[in-house]
Amino acid sequence: MGSPPNAAPHSQPTPEPGSVPTPHTPAGRDGLAALLAHPERAVIALDFDGTLAEIVPDPEKARAHAGAVAALGRLVPRLRAAVVITGRPATVAVRLGGFADVPGLDHLTVLGHYGAERWEAATGTVHAPPPHPGVAAIQAELPGVLDSSGVWHGTWVETAIERKGGRAIAVHTRRAADPQGAFDRLRAPLTALAERHGLIVEPGRLVLELRPPGMDKGVALADWVRETGAATVLYAGDDLGDLAAFAAVEKLRSDGLTGVLVCSGSTEVAELAERADLVVDGPAGVVGLLGALAARLDTSGADSP
Repeated sequence: MGSPPNAAPHSQPTPEPGSVPTPHTPAGRDGLAALLAHPERAVIALDFDGTLAEIVPDPEKARAHAGAVAALGRLVPRLRAAVVITGRPATVAVRLGGFADVPGLDHLTVLGHYGAERWEAATGTVHAPPPHPGVAAIQAELPGVLDSSGVWHGTWVETAIERKGGRAIAVHTRRAADPQGAFDRLRAPLTALAERHGLIVEPGRLVLELRPPGMDKGVALADWVRETGAATVLYAGDDLGDLAAFAAVEKLRSDGLTGVLVCSGSTEVAELAERADLVVDGPAGVVGLLGALAARLDTSGADSP
């Protein structure tokens, strides 16, 4: 998962407080106007890694941007609700994000494992189904697959494997001597391994995640928006897994809702930037946007929900 972005399409500078950047699409401008006019009908949904937190070589060392929690604490009370949707276990995202016991975040939900797990700030509890049995089987076979692919020893020794709470396995290649080469070399054997055990492979920014089928960020987001009864949704993401959420917002807009698609800009995932209504410069840009929205709502005196 990569270095901070540079010169993504339609990128905007990080806004000063109160200065909200303008989406470059009519649908995005409509969505932003609706959020500012009626925040009590609006929700925000955010990816974690690469969106609220910088991408780092060791995923366990990722942390939410220094201003993220404060910006959310100002903005979320003005909205109907907010959600973080991540491939990580929900409790890990809560810990790395610092989301627990934060004033103003009573209406925050964290959907982990693409919606398979759910943490609610109001109760601090996690609800989750049992792990897929294929994950344990893959954990046992994975070292042999990596060894036979030539990425377990020598120049590939820095390849990092993250076991995600027994519900998925992510193989990171960013720390390999040739990160993209390792990624390309592993994709086919890991796909075959996943298929043997009823799982799928979700590619990302120099990471291949093996996880159960049937749930993605788009499904999780659409279900959550319907649950909240929101009329407007802003979604921000940075990676290939966020394309499903972008598609969900586009479908919601075709059904009559308004929405804003924000790319936490990355030269590694050009497709996301091309489909976004607004591109900001990584987590700092996302936090700047959240802070600008909060400042605008404070200034406008819009009613809290």
